[in-house]
Amino acid sequence: MSLILLFLATIIILSLILNKKIKKSRFKRRDQKFNSLAKYFSYCFILWSLLATIIISITPLTIYIKIITITLFYALGFFLLKNLQQKNFNAKKHIEKSGEVVLSITAGIGILITIIITASIFFEAWRFFEKISFFDFIFGLQWNPQMAISEDQSVGQSAFGFIPVFLGTLLIATISMSVAIPLGIMGAVYLTMYAKNSTRDVLKPILEILAGIPTVVYGYFAVTTIGPFLKNLFDLFSIKIASESALNAGFVMGIMIIPFILSLTDDALKAVPQSLKDGALAMGSTKSEMIKKVVLPAATPSIVGAIILGVSRAIGETMIVTMAAGLVANLTFNPLDSVTTATAQIVTLLVGDQEFDSPKTLAAFALALTLFVLTFIFNIVALSVIKSYKKKYS
Repeated sequence: MSLILLFLATIIILSLILNKKIKKSRFKRRDQKFNSLAKYFSYCFILWSLLATIIISITPLTIYIKIITITLFYALGFFLLKNLQQKNFNAKKHIEKSGEVVLSITAGIGILITIIITASIFFEAWRFFEKISFFDFIFGLQWNPQMAISEDQSVGQSAFGFIPVFLGTLLIATISMSVAIPLGIMGAVYLTMYAKNSTRDVLKPILEILAGIPTVVYGYFAVTTIGPFLKNLFDLFSIKIASESALNAGFVMGIMIIPFILSLTDDALKAVPQSLKDGALAMGSTKSEMIKKVVLPAATPSIVGAIILGVSRAIGETMIVTMAAGLVANLTFNPLDSVTTATAQIVTLLVGDQEFDSPKTLAAFALALTLFVLTFIFNIVALSVIKSYKKKYS
């Protein structure tokens, strides 16, 4: 660690000395025009030195040879750049090109990681479908992987039906978005269009604190507070509700998603040009009419984007579902029953001492692949809606 700090300090000191020497030499040639400022030669030295340090450090050389090689490169780079500035080397363009390369590499890394994750999920899911019929998985009405493996690790009674898990995921996501969308959008409209600046400065940070609360805390809140409250409430009307219900998990998950939709919707409403608002008011519209007919339609693409983020957050949530909705895959769309979701089952299947090549474990990848495909389709449809609105209001 101390050696790394020494190298960094050396690079900074040499770059400052190079910058000072180039300025001094240019002062003597004030009649000559240069295409790059002196600081860009310092940036080039820093860039070259850092790359050389990283490359030499990972080579299988002894520590002493590495130190000598890095030191020689620093000296070579210093004198080379000092001479290049006399030949009017375009250091500024060199730094700009280097920035483009760095940005393209970072973008490529993100794409590469996505491809690797997708490929790993696909190939593991393919191994699952070699043991379990694809149609039995997609159209099966029973999910109970605990009873699907016999003692000799052969596939016994099929219990890998995706339908109950999908219905549970859809049910909880629907409940959560029924809570988060209206409260998030209406809260954003109030903060943007009606609240005073002093009120907004207090309320918005408080609401956004909800986004920083760990999901396990939400799950504990659902189990200890919301669950008993709902049970007592429905008991008053003699309605039976499970202690771990979809309504319980979906309601708390909706509270968790509110800050995401509220914050993004607030930014979308603030981005609507003031000229559109003033024009609507000048035509005789009331403030509420202006919001309904001008502001909200103009901000719809960004609001839909916020909803997409909220839905993805709801589909991918695990802890709240595990604690508040249970792990029983019931074939039901009743919010008062106990259900499970795909993400909760993925966690359950991958935890424990189960063999990794067993259908029970590989079923987690089949769930992940199916969830990935469904989410991908949903995003395509939602983005097409956003695109059509952007065409209309651009």
